[in-house]
Amino acid sequence: MNLFDLTNEVAVVIGGTGALGGALAGGLAASGARVVVAGRNAARGTERVDAISKAGGTAAFSEVDASSKDSLKSLLASTRNLFGSPTVLVNAAGGNDPRVTVTMEHPFESISAADWASNFDLNLTGGTFLPCQVFGPEMVAAGKGSIINIASVSAHLPLSGVVAYSAAKAAVLNLTRFLSREWAPHHVRVNSITPGFFPAEQNRALLFNPDGSPTPRAASILSHTPMGRFGNSEELLGAAVFLASPAASSFVTGIDLRVDGGFLSQTI
Repeated sequence: MNLFDLTNEVAVVIGGTGALGGALAGGLAASGARVVVAGRNAARGTERVDAISKAGGTAAFSEVDASSKDSLKSLLASTRNLFGSPTVLVNAAGGNDPRVTVTMEHPFESISAADWASNFDLNLTGGTFLPCQVFGPEMVAAGKGSIINIASVSAHLPLSGVVAYSAAKAAVLNLTRFLSREWAPHHVRVNSITPGFFPAEQNRALLFNPDGSPTPRAASILSHTPMGRFGNSEELLGAAVFLASPAASSFVTGIDLRVDGGFLSQTI
């Protein structure tokens, strides 16, 4: 038996148009899943689908606004039409909004309630809560499924500056554990992955100077990472395939699988 064969799985990756989400979509497809790459950017989504197809996988792009329940319901319907009922959901949409980043010039007390709520809408409500509400009952009715939420190292220990993002991702972990208990009797597994530091569009400017040298923040991160380097997106694939596979992780639910180079394993 191949523990990591996803041939019979239908996976929806919300946020699949981003760097990490796109890599996860590719990894699931490479293991045999039929994958719906879902997001707002049609050009990037189509590019990702083309790459998956060229590699021998099966994928399609569906546009979605994860903050809209109606849009998510349309995504569910289009997934059924394309490949059948979804058995794997990856919630990879989200990011840090600069309006809620704390700096000397923009202290915590200057954050508006509206901007704070907007960050939670992005990372918790639209990023996790609503997709689970729409896709979870489908899996419960089928009596099988795997939901993988993407958390952050800042969910465990808040990082300087990104207070709203850290708080929202901590809530993602809490919601993951709640749903794992709620849906376990229906054979639906709910887990999360905590990536360490993977340079992508949203954080590249924080990690690297224009000349490519690391910023002081990057140097601090690397000094705190036992492996002494940043991760690359392909290093998340094993974790995602493991959690997606009903053969490999049939008795695994409610966990947070850290892929962080040891970042959360030390303090000083």
